[in-house]
Amino acid sequence: MNIHEYQAKALLRSYGAPVSDGRAVLKAEEAKTKAGELDGPLWVVKAQIHAGGRGKGSFKEDSAGEAGGVRLAKSVEEAAEEARKMLGRTLVTKQTGPAGKQVNRIYIEDGSGIESELYLALLIDRVTGRVSFVASTEGGTDIEEVAESTPEKILSLSVDPATGYQPFHGRRIAFALGLEGAQIKQCVALMGTLYRMFVEKDMEQLEINPLIVTDKGDLKCLDAKMGFDGNAIYRQSDIGELRDTTEEDAKELEASKYDLNYIALDGEIGCMVNGAGLAMATMDIIKLYGAEPANFLDVGGGATKEKVTEAFKIITSDANVKGILVNIFGGIMRCDVIAEGVVAAVKDVGLTVPLVVRLEGTNVEQGKEIINNSDVDVIAADDLKDGAQKIVKAVKG
Repeated sequence: MNIHEYQAKALLRSYGAPVSDGRAVLKAEEAKTKAGELDGPLWVVKAQIHAGGRGKGSFKEDSAGEAGGVRLAKSVEEAAEEARKMLGRTLVTKQTGPAGKQVNRIYIEDGSGIESELYLALLIDRVTGRVSFVASTEGGTDIEEVAESTPEKILSLSVDPATGYQPFHGRRIAFALGLEGAQIKQCVALMGTLYRMFVEKDMEQLEINPLIVTDKGDLKCLDAKMGFDGNAIYRQSDIGELRDTTEEDAKELEASKYDLNYIALDGEIGCMVNGAGLAMATMDIIKLYGAEPANFLDVGGGATKEKVTEAFKIITSDANVKGILVNIFGGIMRCDVIAEGVVAAVKDVGLTVPLVVRLEGTNVEQGKEIINNSDVDVIAADDLKDGAQKIVKAVKG
């Protein structure tokens, strides 16, 4: 689960991390009042969407000179006007794709004097299973570009959970970032704060880009992006309240109501599979035979007829789907339950695209019988390869 920058800044502030003073704006008429609560003389007006690259983005149907989702203002009136210009419009960045995202919230904060820009992130290292710091002197830029062109400028430092964060971690980061004097002490304290917050709040990612050295020589978190473990939100009620469902894919949001593991993709073949590994293999083999999957969907081992029905409805609600592949290897998941769900869903929502079904495992004969005795137009497949070839052929002709 992701949150907006202004929400991340509030969380950082609650832990004592240095951030600029700012105000969130939800309505254009509030902008002048909110901006007037800040000292100035420089105001920064930021579009709030769940995507990076806002400053380099552009608004759809924009007039000349108004590009960018991060703008500077030199008066309260100018800050309010910039907020008004951005609210309700669609911002397109490298991370949103061409469709962009509608800006429903603005964050206005005090400007900062910047001496240097640094990069800092905390994330879960899947190789070591530990929390890792990633730091670089190349702040304010895409870390992917830095990793490709100058990887030697990136420090990656994992923390042993047996000891937790120690001051030497902070000193190593400070030296790698070229900090001096009092800045080193600030860095040691800040890294400890960020690590504690990361662990206590069940985060998956915390990115501060840039972490700046101000013109007064102090460290400050100028931007913040946070992602949380969705499976841990039940014990993080305060974080769960920050969820902005308007930023999420409607199909993914609907799937979450039924505990379905669903991720929307850009392809044309919808997939319904049981088990994450088999789902990945199904997506791979679809690509192998020349098509693209429209989604990742794992119905899990304990799916009911109703759950399968809802999964099918979600797949068919995607206008990009030109064909559907159901691939079930029944272990805990029973093939007859899948068959009943597919038949019920087709009768409920209709079927306008080719449907290939491959069933194997527990109660497979009962499952095949249910489908064969129904009036559902299904293409049967013997195995995964056969299923992938048939659905790709049906879609591609």
